[in-house]
Amino acid sequence: MGGQASPGATDGGALVLSDRPAPGILVLTLNRPAKANSLSTELLIQLSDHLAGAQQDDTVACVVLTGSDRVFSAGADISGMVHQGVDWYLGEERLARWAFLQDYPKPLIAAVNGHALGGGCELAMLCDIIIAGTSARFCQAEIGIGVIPGDGGTQRLPRAVGKSLAMQMILTGQPIDAQRALEAGLVSEVTDPADTVARAIQIGAQIAEHPPLSVQLAKRAVKAAFEQPLSDGLLFERARVVDVFGTEDRAEGMRAFLEKRRPRYQGR
Repeated sequence: MGGQASPGATDGGALVLSDRPAPGILVLTLNRPAKANSLSTELLIQLSDHLAGAQQDDTVACVVLTGSDRVFSAGADISGMVHQGVDWYLGEERLARWAFLQDYPKPLIAAVNGHALGGGCELAMLCDIIIAGTSARFCQAEIGIGVIPGDGGTQRLPRAVGKSLAMQMILTGQPIDAQRALEAGLVSEVTDPADTVARAIQIGAQIAEHPPLSVQLAKRAVKAAFEQPLSDGLLFERARVVDVFGTEDRAEGMRAFLEKRRPRYQGR
């Protein structure tokens, strides 16, 4: 895949590569091979800069995030923590970039081959859908170096796989393979590693066929299910349905259904 770097990088150029393999789809590939795609602040800056551009680009409906064939990401930049201690973890720029990823409005699909360790697992869990190759391994390994997950692992992993397995993964630091991740609900599909990115692109293309505002509102509603009681979530859902009815694409979709033709969505 071809790629480009975001401006202002200081950690070796293009740490994130970009490609447009299909209409509506942007693929971002983590590209820090010498450090197993570990998540330096510079990499997070480039990643969020690419995503910010895609957010403003009406031709991008869905983003696929992937790594190499051998490793999705080995997690946080340990050298930064060794040299700067907790100040690295609490760095304003670093935390701001994680917050941006957390609140990203367009659909994100993680295509994971190889290891997703620590922050790499946390990054995958920030995505809305995870497709895993059979080589994928998911691990919150922080306990092995004397710390704990700090970019959402202790909160998102139990929501994804349940308390018992999350506790086992976090307290032992041991990985689970792709099949166990599928059984636990961490990933939605397991593929041959050669097909992981292609399958993620295929799902993204299916999403891109639908009205973008409706897709983004549906994403917001599903995420709300993990953040509030059911009664509040149902009210939030109802409000988003009202929002959808105010869009031109909703009217077009219903007209097209009655007229037995393909809808022509405009993103309005």
